[in-house]
Amino acid sequence: MAVIALYYVLKALSKFFCLLPEKAAYIIGDAIGSFTWLLVPQKRKKMALNNARHGLNITDAEALTIVKKSWTRFGPMIVEVMRFPIMCNNMNKYIHIVGRENLDAAVKLGRGGVIAAAHSDNWELLGGVLAQNGYKLVGVAQEQSNRGADRFINEYRAMIGMYVMYKYDVRSMFKMIADGWLIGLIMDQDAAEDGIVMPFLGRDASCAHGAATIARRNNAPIIPIFITKGPGRTHNIIIDKAVFVGKTRDKHGDIRKATAILTKKIEEHIKKYPSEWFWLHDRWKSVERHRATKTYT
Repeated sequence: MAVIALYYVLKALSKFFCLLPEKAAYIIGDAIGSFTWLLVPQKRKKMALNNARHGLNITDAEALTIVKKSWTRFGPMIVEVMRFPIMCNNMNKYIHIVGRENLDAAVKLGRGGVIAAAHSDNWELLGGVLAQNGYKLVGVAQEQSNRGADRFINEYRAMIGMYVMYKYDVRSMFKMIADGWLIGLIMDQDAAEDGIVMPFLGRDASCAHGAATIARRNNAPIIPIFITKGPGRTHNIIIDKAVFVGKTRDKHGDIRKATAILTKKIEEHIKKYPSEWFWLHDRWKSVERHRATKTYT
């Protein structure tokens, strides 16, 4: 019952934010972000500050400013998700796409593709905007532990045009990319034992290689795409040139090289827009905990 109840609570909140004038909705969103920052455990704040300080080579004061903005932006982000029933009617009103020619060139190859994205700004908008601009896109999602929340967010992703599948459905990913779909992967989190260890913001981290693995098997391009904050309540989608995975006898080496290129692009984006990335995620934890066990490759 609690699971079902949460779904309907979220739906009610969505209706509330849709009824409000846009300005009032975002005032509440900003307040939510500021208030919840006070509730973040000090241990996690300390970890995030350490990550930002070392990753960006900045002072404690600068790190605090960046980490706080990194968290408080979730207030307006939540409001935007809640307002999807309004935004879905004209997503381009809120989004400006830069570098669309790079995505078009990759699609014209006729081999599908992999979109490599990051948890930057409001990544929930990214797939919907591309879908509404005519691109066949599959968003690969992490299944939420609460079924009510999972039902809500996937329903709203579908509302703005996304086709959603869970990340464990690898067989379907291969099939859909072979059919010309773009597979959207967010690849900036700690990949634990499944990842490839390589430098990321000054320290070794376990990096997800799914994009390179899928692309290599299907001879498909990987298109790095990021979303950033624009003027007012708008956003910019930045589309980079495609990355191609080599196909030599050294499969592991091919995948590693492509993953290193993508990781570097994510790193460069974070350095350019540091307050838009999620610093409170412990990106380096698995390598730091398990390096001595030689778990990683």
